[in-house]
Amino acid sequence: MPLTVAQLSESALLERILPRLRGSFDYPPGILLGPGDDAALVAAPDGRVLVSIDTQVQDMDFRLQWANGYRTTGFDVGWKAAAQNLSDINAMGGRATSLAVSLTLPGSTEVVWVEDLAEGLTSAIGELGAETCRVVGGDLGRGTEISVTAAVTGSLDGHSAVLRSGAQPGDVVVLAGTAGCAAAGLALLESGHDYGSLDEELRALIALQCRPRPPLHAGPIAAARGATAMLDVSDGLVRDAQRLAHASSVRIDFNPAALTLLAEPLGAAGSLLGADPVGWVLSGGEDHGLLATVNPNVMPLAGFTAVGSVEAGPAEVTVGSQSPANVGWDHFAD
Repeated sequence: MPLTVAQLSESALLERILPRLRGSFDYPPGILLGPGDDAALVAAPDGRVLVSIDTQVQDMDFRLQWANGYRTTGFDVGWKAAAQNLSDINAMGGRATSLAVSLTLPGSTEVVWVEDLAEGLTSAIGELGAETCRVVGGDLGRGTEISVTAAVTGSLDGHSAVLRSGAQPGDVVVLAGTAGCAAAGLALLESGHDYGSLDEELRALIALQCRPRPPLHAGPIAAARGATAMLDVSDGLVRDAQRLAHASSVRIDFNPAALTLLAEPLGAAGSLLGADPVGWVLSGGEDHGLLATVNPNVMPLAGFTAVGSVEAGPAEVTVGSQSPANVGWDHFAD
């Protein structure tokens, strides 16, 4: 029988987790003290600290067993915990400096699943390019379901933060990363199409749902080029663009042709499931792409695709000047 967390003491479980969190790399200069004491110690030479936090709860944000047979690994959940937090710092034009993680685990949770979660955290930090970030500590607790909360800090390195409130009429709306891929992956996970029968292209969409890949270098690049507003796309292109539009008191108008191009990689999934891929692009969250507005003079902007324009008018989002039918995810209404 697999070893479960109920069969270990907290200290014994930490002895299995901490080496995986440290990984094979040294702490960067900004981390003065890592796990082991009551709190970590992180330098803040800029004098300001960016902070964000996200939670994943079993059966709300992920399932251990999906309808199509896919089994969520601890690696998946650890990766996503890191990715979604790192993306928030990216959206402010900053770089991540530390990550603290709190785990709530049922006693029946297999120890190897928790070990894999630690591996997922460190792998995401390394592979996504957050070179100056490490897991510096956290908490362990027992509960009735798995819950993973991660808090991230970041630095602006002397620059100004890019807010949601700076978009100006005449700006170009640009996107870095993918849109709709994670939503297509979620639809495949919840479908009756067995995971083992899916081809590589469709499995890649599931991978982007379970292990999103935010474009972490895009935020500082856009900030350096004078981006007027930015935000992480976590709840859908339309819903998150609405937040930017309201913060900036402008209208965001998406280009239908640009949305069609974004939907092209989703064609096979749409055909299999009888769904409109453009709908996933508009309303699908969890890709953790970066939506920004920039002055036309800085275009083209490396790593970004123009997807719309900023217009004067009521604070709303339109597609080809028309109100969209798909608005995106709401944590309490959906």
